[in-house]
Amino acid sequence: MVQRCKCGPVAKREMTLTTQSNEARARAEASFSKEERAKDGAKAMMEYQANIRMVREKTERLKALRLAKEAADKEHAG
Repeated sequence: MVQRCKCGPVAKREMTLTTQSNEARARAEASFSKEERAKDGAKAMMEYQANIRMVREKTERLKALRLAKEAADKEHAG
């Protein structure tokens, strides 16, 4: 009994479909990864800006407290 090679047009078409499917999957995964990186970057930027805002507000509050204390000390001394 002789076995035939499955290298005919059907096998080539199946290989082409498999290759196209793998390429489509790779493109989809790359696109998903790119979107995830963009979301992570946006989230990191928002956290960074929120942190800057909190530091600025805290600095302003501490400055106001310091100025008020200095004014009170000056008033008691003079």
